[in-house]
Amino acid sequence: MPTQAVSSASPERASQPRLFDLTPAHRELKDKARRFAEEVVAPRAAEIDQTDEYPHDIVRKLAEQGFMGMVVPEAYGGGGASLLSATLVVEEIAKASAVVARIVVDANTAVPGALIHYGTESQKRRYLPWIVEGDKPAIAITEPDTGSAASELETSAKRDGDVYLLNGHKRWISGGGVSRLYLIFARFEDRPGADGVGGVLVESANPGLKIDRVRKIMGLRGMPEADVSLHDCRVLPDAILVPPGGGFPKLMRAYNRQRVGAAAIALGVAQAAFDQALGYAQQRRQFGRYIGQFQGVQWMLADMHVKLEAARLLVYRAAGNAGDAFPDPTETAVAKLVAAEDAIDVVNTALQIHGAMGYSCDLPLERMLRDVRMYAIGGGTTQVLRNLIASRLLPKDLYKSASR
Repeated sequence: MPTQAVSSASPERASQPRLFDLTPAHRELKDKARRFAEEVVAPRAAEIDQTDEYPHDIVRKLAEQGFMGMVVPEAYGGGGASLLSATLVVEEIAKASAVVARIVVDANTAVPGALIHYGTESQKRRYLPWIVEGDKPAIAITEPDTGSAASELETSAKRDGDVYLLNGHKRWISGGGVSRLYLIFARFEDRPGADGVGGVLVESANPGLKIDRVRKIMGLRGMPEADVSLHDCRVLPDAILVPPGGGFPKLMRAYNRQRVGAAAIALGVAQAAFDQALGYAQQRRQFGRYIGQFQGVQWMLADMHVKLEAARLLVYRAAGNAGDAFPDPTETAVAKLVAAEDAIDVVNTALQIHGAMGYSCDLPLERMLRDVRMYAIGGGTTQVLRNLIASRLLPKDLYKSASR
């Protein structure tokens, strides 16, 4: 990650650079995203949660600010930004609304990354401008009988003359029904295992793609989670983004970008909850004292701060080391694992500090708790992430024998 020299209160350290400091450009970007979150997103956050409606108007404003497809190269209308820059924007917007931040994540991580690195020139010129203009692309992996075991999917892609026919069912597709572009993970010609999996680009206007059901979920309301079916969905060969035969690892490398984004959302929501708790501890009086004067509350605040700082460094490291490419799988898994679990703890503790007010719907803490709970599940459960980390630590033979 970039470093810079900054002044310090300690004279002997004044000339020393601080590690992991953001550049002035990064700080300016964070300030821009923070102002947008406070002025545009925050006033609408509760309404989006209550109505469970996709915020099309806010998405248009995100595009106007350059936050949609900000990682897209300038040649295709984007800002050419790094994953770290997108992560900083996500973190700030998540402080106001996890759902709006999720839209920014999807417009800057998995599908855009796959298009940028694997797409043909024709695919890039057609679809990357869609994202920059405001489309939140959907990535379709999960199926009714395939969740964490992504390589075991059953959706098929079979050649039929000059086209491929896609058939199958997808579940928990974020943005189903509002996205114009879908990246479908499919099994080609019944080839077994991960080697048979590839990625196909399907437009929402394709008559073979159907939205079967939009599920009501606990949190992150305003982002449709849909069941999507494919019925002899006809696509030309040039719709294949990543062919089978080594394609599955490529698709998962692109998906790792989304995991970094998910970790940034959890971090942003948790930071907002902490800020509320810190302010409340300095305002709420009990037994003739501010509750922040009680050591029990002080320790709660200290533990929350430590968790946030640790998560932030891990998230920034994963994003920063990725540069313009794909993040390291281990760094990504560590960042998402820590950010997801710590966010749940931090938000829950913030609610506890507020007492009955925290449990009420008068404050956003109950919404925040519902929202962050998903990040220990979606995008790789914390158990799957632990398995991934262990698989990278242990020799392959030892890990395989232990996991049977």
